[in-house]
Amino acid sequence: MTLDYTVKLAAALILGLLIGVDRQLRHKPLGMKTSMVIAVASCLITIVSIEASGKLAHPGMTNMDPMRLAAQIISGVGFIGAGVILRRSNDVISGLTTAAMVWSASALGIAAGAGFYKEAFTAVCFIIVAVNLVPFAVRAFGPSKLREKDISVCLIVDMADDLADIMASIRGEHQVKHTKIRDRGDGHKEICLVLSSAERYPTVSVYERMKQLKPVISVEVESISS
Repeated sequence: MTLDYTVKLAAALILGLLIGVDRQLRHKPLGMKTSMVIAVASCLITIVSIEASGKLAHPGMTNMDPMRLAAQIISGVGFIGAGVILRRSNDVISGLTTAAMVWSASALGIAAGAGFYKEAFTAVCFIIVAVNLVPFAVRAFGPSKLREKDISVCLIVDMADDLADIMASIRGEHQVKHTKIRDRGDGHKEICLVLSSAERYPTVSVYERMKQLKPVISVEVESISS
């Protein structure tokens, strides 16, 4: 193995490490080990693809694509990204950003394997800034709508009570994005909501407010991370 190959694999490992550290600090499914393996393996396949096109070429078979194997990485790594996309019981989708980071780790490995070091390290900086800093800046200086967060609320209410009054009280303070109502079979109804809540309503505040609604028997509140 030449020094050039070692440098490429080491660069891919560092790039994958940076992606993994970012996700692990945010307690996301994609960790350091996974992202490093994806980046290094993508780099290795890219090196093999490029080198094989030259070494295996012979008269009558010279039209070989040096990035043919690397092109399959982008589609092949999709099954790993799909594994971190979750659909919760309240029909909320989560994990899309982490899935995109899985895909980006493979792209960074390909870039390192092809020898585009400056481009790869520039890209990883932009990716980390885009995921961590840009959203805060947009929320701070953008419209107040961007500072709203989604909160999942599940209420157990008495069957005899008028649900219209409860929903009117909730809609007076929050935007209701999703509603699901079902009979529990024990004389109670279950109302599951996804609320778009303003910044001035933290999760604890929403919980306390829901408990104050007279017909509500029990409350379950969950903050939905993006």
